[in-house]
Amino acid sequence: MGMTAVLHKKRFDELTTDELYELLRIRSEVFVVEQDCVYQDLDGDDQPSLHLWLTEGDKVVALCRVCPAGTHMDEVSIGRVITTVRGKGYGKLIMLAGIEAAKASFDAQSIDIEAQEYARGFYEQVGFKQSSDPFILDGIPHIRMTWKRDD
Repeated sequence: MGMTAVLHKKRFDELTTDELYELLRIRSEVFVVEQDCVYQDLDGDDQPSLHLWLTEGDKVVALCRVCPAGTHMDEVSIGRVITTVRGKGYGKLIMLAGIEAAKASFDAQSIDIEAQEYARGFYEQVGFKQSSDPFILDGIPHIRMTWKRDD
């Protein structure tokens, strides 16, 4: 695990235009281009959300957003989870940071995610459990998964 990764956490109105541009550029690259998915990434949920990303040097290696309850989903939710560098544990790091941010900023007692079905094992590693039957979202099989606070 690269110990030089730096965590950034900002509200929407704290982001510089360069930071916002880079986060959105990566999101559209992964969700729209790589997954060949006609998909509206700019959904209006970014403004109330917290934006977290990890950098190695000047490269963004992972990102996610934490949405307050009642925006993207009924519960506090974590979404737009991306790693741009595989196999270094950055996905787990950004999810754990997202959970901490959800607890600290939104007092989350539970957190929901819409996970691509193939990634279930990854989210189980950080404490999420499947909480719905599979469903199709933007042409891709997903499941809802829920994390519950136990401290």
